[in-house]
Amino acid sequence: MTFDSEYEPFFQPPGWIIGPIWAILYTTLIISFFTTFNLRNKINNSNTAIWLFLVQLIVNLAWPRVFNSEEYFISLIMIVIMVIFTSLYAYIVYEVNKKGSLIVLPYILWVSFAGVINAAYCLHAS
Repeated sequence: MTFDSEYEPFFQPPGWIIGPIWAILYTTLIISFFTTFNLRNKINNSNTAIWLFLVQLIVNLAWPRVFNSEEYFISLIMIVIMVIFTSLYAYIVYEVNKKGSLIVLPYILWVSFAGVINAAYCLHAS
């Protein structure tokens, strides 16, 4: 989150917890992606699932720069894209890769929570 802003929503978690949470979430994403990639020949629409995953990952990696530049509305749209694309990915791979699908749920929840925080910044800035 942006730490040089004077505004901070009351429900924003402390900065020290963000790094460890993301370390865990990126680990789960890696596990999910590699298990899906290894099972891609058994998954219907595996190319679509892989594309969705990679696009959401690129958006995820770009998000902090956009948010920290205080482009809160754009960063909120980016979060919506991450949640939708990751949810679609999880749905597509679920039948063949249940663990790989379910392991991304904490990521979806955390990014959704980040969206609520982002929305608070967006509303405060307007």
